[in-house]
Amino acid sequence: MEIESITKGFKTAESRWARFGPYYAMFPVDFAFDVVNKYSKKGDYILDPFAGRSSSIYAGGVLGRHSLGIEINPVGWLYGNVKLNPAKKDDVIDRLLEIYAKRNYYNRAIEKMPEFYRICYSDEVLKFLLTARNNLDWKNNNVDATLMSIILVYLHAKIGEGLSNQMRMTKSMGMNYSIEWWKKNGYEKPPEINPVELLLNKINWRYKKGMPKVTESAVVFGDSTIELQKISERALQNDIRFSLLFTSPPYYSITDYHADQWLRLWMLGGNETPKANAEKYKGRFIDKERYYNLLDSVFGLSSIIMSENSVVYVRTDKREFTLNSTIEILRKHFPNHSMKIIEKPLKEDTKTQTKLFGDKSMKPGEVDIIMKR
Repeated sequence: MEIESITKGFKTAESRWARFGPYYAMFPVDFAFDVVNKYSKKGDYILDPFAGRSSSIYAGGVLGRHSLGIEINPVGWLYGNVKLNPAKKDDVIDRLLEIYAKRNYYNRAIEKMPEFYRICYSDEVLKFLLTARNNLDWKNNNVDATLMSIILVYLHAKIGEGLSNQMRMTKSMGMNYSIEWWKKNGYEKPPEINPVELLLNKINWRYKKGMPKVTESAVVFGDSTIELQKISERALQNDIRFSLLFTSPPYYSITDYHADQWLRLWMLGGNETPKANAEKYKGRFIDKERYYNLLDSVFGLSSIIMSENSVVYVRTDKREFTLNSTIEILRKHFPNHSMKIIEKPLKEDTKTQTKLFGDKSMKPGEVDIIMKR
């Protein structure tokens, strides 16, 4: 398959699913495909322990590699899991209609919702969302997972493009900020939207070219420091070695992926109001020792299952602590690999982990670290 047919336009099933799921600080699709194509071959095993929305895993699967990712954020995991194996279109539509038919059960429930939700969504949409939130078994059922992931994609966006009042698609803004902005700019009333009509249009577009053909690949939902121990045991038992470690770890003290996705996390059963996440590896990394230990553990566990002649490709932040820590840890766990460091100059409109939403004071930049035998 020609890579350009996937990275340019939407003419194939693979290209239509490649960009599935808006997510903060995600790999550009063309970058993921280029790296996989250049540093691995068909039949190889690829590992990404910080998978995000799984662009690396998807690229590997589409290009004939066996790819395995791990993601701790359920939003990113759901996007990746679904685009690797979406349910059949007719089943998804049937489930959408089933959920919508039950919406009136929540007529009174929406009256108790905080002001944010009542301004963000029309009553019809909010009843539908509550129905989906309480009835879709997205962790265990592929049809429910596919429908839920599509709902998440369009949960908030510019008016006309999603289910919400005027919002940005990639990052969930705070409740108070949103309420004040809506009232100040004349958006006190949410748009009247039929959720079935909107989502049917989105589903029909997504499936228009069919479903992607992907070599056996998967993304695991969990903490890499735990899941990699299980994966390494199974890999060693089955004499499997990974030829490409391709990932981008979270950057020190930059962003909180759970806070940035709080509204989508609510849709998945999370808190009704955004709260800082105290769980390990689920908040903003502001403790240098904890951040260092995370990278040390993950890259150490990964090195156990990498082949002798493996390639390590890590994209990280060029700021001193993150970069130096990453280099030191990679050299520790891959001592026989040579290292090449490439600074990536960025255009003004490039989205990266270091270009925070609304923060123009930083001078963002990223670095690619490539290690070979």
